[in-house]
Amino acid sequence: MRKSILLLLLPLLLPALRGAAQRGKTFFPAGDLITTGIYYYPEHWDEKLWERDIRHIADMGFEFVHLAEFAWFRMEPEEGRFNFAWLDKVVKLCEKYRLKVIMCTPSATTPVWMRTRYPETFIMNSQYIRGEHGTRGQGCIVNTKYQQFVERVVTEMATRYGRRHSVIGWQLDNEPDAKPDFSPASQAAFRQWLQEKYKSVDSLNAAWGTAFWSQWYSSFEQITIPNVQLVGWWGTNPHALLDFKRYAADAQAAFLDFQAKTLRKFIAKEQFITTNYTAVSPGADPRRTRLLDLATYTAYPNGGSSNIGESGFRLGNPKLLLFAGEYFKDPGGVTGVMEIQPGPVNWGSFNPLLFPGTVRMWLYHSFATGGRLACSYRYRQINYSAEQYHGAVMQTDGVTLSQGGEDYKEFMGEIKKLRQQADTSAAVPAALVNRSTAILWNLENFWTLDYQQQTRQWDTWNYPVKFMQIGKSLGAPVEVLSEKADWSKYKFLIVPAYEMADSALVSKWEAYARNGGQLVITCRTAAKNRNGHLWEAGWAAPLRKLIGADITSFDMLPDYYKGDVLMKQQHYHWNNWGDLLRPAANTAVLAQYDNQFYKGTPAVIKRQLGKGAVTYIGVDTDDARLEKDILRDIYTSAGATTEDYPPGIFVYWRDGMYIAVNYSSEDYTMNMSDRARILIGEKRIKPAGVLVWKE
Repeated sequence: MRKSILLLLLPLLLPALRGAAQRGKTFFPAGDLITTGIYYYPEHWDEKLWERDIRHIADMGFEFVHLAEFAWFRMEPEEGRFNFAWLDKVVKLCEKYRLKVIMCTPSATTPVWMRTRYPETFIMNSQYIRGEHGTRGQGCIVNTKYQQFVERVVTEMATRYGRRHSVIGWQLDNEPDAKPDFSPASQAAFRQWLQEKYKSVDSLNAAWGTAFWSQWYSSFEQITIPNVQLVGWWGTNPHALLDFKRYAADAQAAFLDFQAKTLRKFIAKEQFITTNYTAVSPGADPRRTRLLDLATYTAYPNGGSSNIGESGFRLGNPKLLLFAGEYFKDPGGVTGVMEIQPGPVNWGSFNPLLFPGTVRMWLYHSFATGGRLACSYRYRQINYSAEQYHGAVMQTDGVTLSQGGEDYKEFMGEIKKLRQQADTSAAVPAALVNRSTAILWNLENFWTLDYQQQTRQWDTWNYPVKFMQIGKSLGAPVEVLSEKADWSKYKFLIVPAYEMADSALVSKWEAYARNGGQLVITCRTAAKNRNGHLWEAGWAAPLRKLIGADITSFDMLPDYYKGDVLMKQQHYHWNNWGDLLRPAANTAVLAQYDNQFYKGTPAVIKRQLGKGAVTYIGVDTDDARLEKDILRDIYTSAGATTEDYPPGIFVYWRDGMYIAVNYSSEDYTMNMSDRARILIGEKRIKPAGVLVWKE
């Protein structure tokens, strides 16, 4: 258990190692632009087919093969007895056909002997029932015995492939998600985590507000993990639940760092270490790891949602790649899509065929965000088991390309041509520098908001994404930053619903604006302190001086009701959330409510501060028309030009090239200068189309 606790505390004990992970760019030569690969599972197929498949992978233009993430049973068929002969053969085939390899640790799928002999190594659900063998992510990551098994198999792999020149990197685990685990090992680790954080149980009682409903604790030993299923969602202590989320994310990060530390003892410095978080990753926090060289992500943009226009259900949801392509650049400075959907899936609400070219568009979108690698799940569509209906690059006969395979092949061929056209040393155009925008976001604010949404209309994950969409529609480069980042190089900083804050953070916001930044803060920001408590001094008290107003109260309306906001003689509808503001004398009113009993009350305000300004948007709308008009005015008043791209059109600049993708159901004609030279596509971009050009 002591080893488990030390593992949990690794993020706190090794802060100096953070710098070692800030080197993701060194693994990817700038001139390559992006490196492409494919998942292959030799353990699923007859050995006679391996060479045919590897040869086809090379012929298609892939540059690396992703191996072994779910193959623990094959590497260690019996406890302590290892067999790598089959994997050696596949690696040699990759080398024969000049393919690189990303090797994966197999901790996501444990072999059956582990569940049979060591049931304590499996997680427990909220009903205190042990997980069973037969699916992914069942290992108890804080259990000492499980850690020993993981360390042993990772060591065996590292000593075998850690100096192999064909192995360019390692993926840890698979889609880590910080699953809630109620097992005895997790209960003990949670208590130890709390003791390290609070030192005394009295401090914990104060932070958790345990005087409410007689929740008071006399010792850490009395504490159990908050169980929403047994207590009830509305009754669970929000502060205890927030700490459980923090603990689970710390445990997940420490488990990844534990594997990375094990690998680094044996592997070459040229091999990178990463993991593939899901694009919407509500539990695992990439910013908590210390030893990963970079974070990558999994993206499945189409799972049966309607999206944009009548063909949107075949084109995918642009929000996934839009946000993930920026968010996962922390911790390593770069990212890429490690697993992208190659066609229909088997788990969507419905699973339509994709519009021809859609996979290619997604790949270009990931590339446009700065992605350094793109890998697709998977090469062959499997003929059996749980994912029979999950599409692949190759159809079930193993020799016929799917539409996604055709898209991927086309993308890889075009990237090879773009490598000759790109200018990796080109300076960012001045117009884009003048629009440079950052969004401040962290997972902890998602947790606290998501638990207490207060209205079913509050879209927690996508609220900051909405502002990224607005920024991109105005032609701005938009990044996602943490509190620790240097904000000074960004002209505009958007702080969307940053519910938990402290005086140090508010002071940093103020300094940013005073030094010339355009600070945009929205409703539900700084409503709570870091423990999730409301301020005794009043609603969002730390913001009063900064925004130049009091927030006197807030309102929410039914989903069928339309509130009205008036700005510059234009009317806008809202019903999600509305702050009622009482501005100071030197604060300008930009918009006010135009119905309800508080008609005439300010909803949006702006205050000049030093060399910059602070704008507070106190209302959340569904169509985002109000927020877009406000942001456009902020950009132009600060001297920046703007574009006006319609929904679904996203334009980026990287390596001296402009890249545009079209998720909408309509053609779009790009406004280009006479000096523009088209490299890929046409000026008129069709649905699922791509345009690449240079000025």
